[in-house]
Amino acid sequence: MSSTVTLTRQGTVGVVAMEDRQSKNTFSPAFVRDLKQTFDDVARTPDLRVVVVHGFDNYFCCGGTKEELVGLVEGVQSQDARGVSLDGLLFYDLFLRCDVPVIAAMQGHAIGGGLALGLFADFCILAEECIYSAVFMKYGFTPGMGSTYILPRRLGATLGAEMLFTARNYYGLELKTRGAQVQVEKKADVVKAALRMASDLAEKPLLSLKLLKAHLNQTTRQELQRVIEGERAMHRQTFAQPDVREKIERLFGT
Repeated sequence: MSSTVTLTRQGTVGVVAMEDRQSKNTFSPAFVRDLKQTFDDVARTPDLRVVVVHGFDNYFCCGGTKEELVGLVEGVQSQDARGVSLDGLLFYDLFLRCDVPVIAAMQGHAIGGGLALGLFADFCILAEECIYSAVFMKYGFTPGMGSTYILPRRLGATLGAEMLFTARNYYGLELKTRGAQVQVEKKADVVKAALRMASDLAEKPLLSLKLLKAHLNQTTRQELQRVIEGERAMHRQTFAQPDVREKIERLFGT
């Protein structure tokens, strides 16, 4: 069985390639399974000091599939609200939970939960020519996957809130000119820049890297559970709105 996510090594740097070409790096069952498995493999590789994650062609990660979103609507409207939330996918903070620093080389489009996933990395490098969008409100439901926390934190409070409310597309160049607190490069240079950063980090002692990451993210990990609970509460209400399913069916992928 072929994998949609692979792990290779460049010395003590792990390189994770997300390449679900069939689903364009949306959260298909195979993609989610393989991404979790790959980071389990990272955890079992004791000498890796840094991980670089990238997508393929014009895609970094494009969030939930239409089927998943419709399923969440049906779950709420049938009053089967057990864990009804995008966060039930349980991998939104995968990069945050990794013991070693993770660099998200977001060389392609990152949409919805895919944007949140990337922004939970320790370092994020975006592409000037690619689209970054917190698309949730386009379909009428409130954001999830910790995006209400991580977008304002990574991109700046005002810009992050604007992205969450408007759900419009932002090119990396616009985010750069508006002062987003992430590195933005030409698309062709994103992965190269990530590998250069990884090479520099890999020169540091492994223990020091792990301890510093844990220390810097301590507050985030403590606050995130409260944020996720709030997002889930909003989802139970907003997925129940009668027009949300129609908007997903009509607007998904546009």
